[in-house]
Amino acid sequence: MTRWLPHPLLTPILTLVWLLLNNTLAPGHVVLGLLLGWAIPRFTLAFWPDPVRIVRPVSLLRFTGIFLYDVLVSNVAVAKMVLAGPKALAPLFVSVPLDIKSELGLSLLANTICLTPGTVSARLSPDRRVLWVHALYCTDPDDLVRTIKTRFEAPLREIFEC
Repeated sequence: MTRWLPHPLLTPILTLVWLLLNNTLAPGHVVLGLLLGWAIPRFTLAFWPDPVRIVRPVSLLRFTGIFLYDVLVSNVAVAKMVLAGPKALAPLFVSVPLDIKSELGLSLLANTICLTPGTVSARLSPDRRVLWVHALYCTDPDDLVRTIKTRFEAPLREIFEC
C-alpha cells in the first residue's frame, strides 16, 4: 500500500493546492489535481529520507494557524516599512541556536521563516545546530530568537519528534 500511496496525507493536500491555484472545481481539474496529488509523492519517494511521522496532529493544526496569522501580520508590517521608505528598516543577521534534530523539522523551520515576510533563512551551520536568519527589521536580536524558537521551532519539535 505505501508503495502506491506513500504519503496519504500529502495527496489530498496537493489536490487542494492545485484546485486553489486554479480557482476552480471543474471535474477535469479535480481529476488532474488527484492525479498530481498521487503522482508527485509516488515519483519523489526516493528523495524522502525517512517516512513522515506526525506525532501530534492537533499541534500541526495549531502551528498552521500560528503560521498563517504571522504571515498576515508580517505582510502588513512589511507593507508599512516599504511605504515608509529605507529609514524604516533596521536589517540584521541573527544566529538562532537550534534544538530541533529531524531533517524534515529543520527544513520546515527554515521554510517557515522564509515564508514569513520580513525574515529569510540565510545559512544553516554544517553541524546543523545554528540557523542564520536575516530580518528586515530587528532592534532586539534576543527577542527575534525567542520568537522563532517559541512560535516555530518548539511546535515543530512537538509535531515531529515528541
